[in-house]
Amino acid sequence: MTKKVKVFLIVLVIIIAGVGGYLVYNSQKVSTTEEKEVTKVTNKSTTKNVQGNGKTLVVYYSAQNHTKDVAQKVAENLGADLFEIEPKEKYSEDDLDWTDDDSRVTKEHEDTSLRNVELKTTEVENWDQYDTVLIGYPIWWYTYPQIILSFFDQYDLSNKTIIPFVTHGGSGMSGTKEDMEEYLKDENVTVKEGLAVSRTDIEKSQKETVEDWLKELGYK
Repeated sequence: MTKKVKVFLIVLVIIIAGVGGYLVYNSQKVSTTEEKEVTKVTNKSTTKNVQGNGKTLVVYYSAQNHTKDVAQKVAENLGADLFEIEPKEKYSEDDLDWTDDDSRVTKEHEDTSLRNVELKTTEVENWDQYDTVLIGYPIWWYTYPQIILSFFDQYDLSNKTIIPFVTHGGSGMSGTKEDMEEYLKDENVTVKEGLAVSRTDIEKSQKETVEDWLKELGYK
């Protein structure tokens, strides 16, 4: 074998080795990139499933528009549907005077026969499509108003997630999460931690308060 042939073969081997190494490197690079993309999609799906596969509904009862303001902020943050619970017979200012033993709310609180507050005939459309229901109300006598129980009695809450939020005059949540769990114990519902907003803070923007709360719940 001549010297020229030997040199040619050496150069050929070097070229083949270089091409092979380049192909192996790129194959590993593509594989790693694909693995990252799969991980990215998986994590995205997990985050999405925090809210469930159905839709989210924000419902509220607001006697003096305090709870209404918070409910609107919650619905805006979640892009959720909004529904107002309304009594067939609206409460007047005198009806809401809890210091008066003869007021409507006092009688409803003390007399169990009056606790089924009749609701307006308006109903939530496509109720079954919602798997998460955030429900807002003012605190009366350290619990929810009786109209909330009327709403619970009207709808099938089976397998839904319930998240309360309240406005109050200094009593906070007042154990309404536990009251709600007890009342709905046969409905197979999940009740999550609620948000309590003092009526003295209602004039302030609740945007940041609501956003922080929803982040804690994993909804932001």
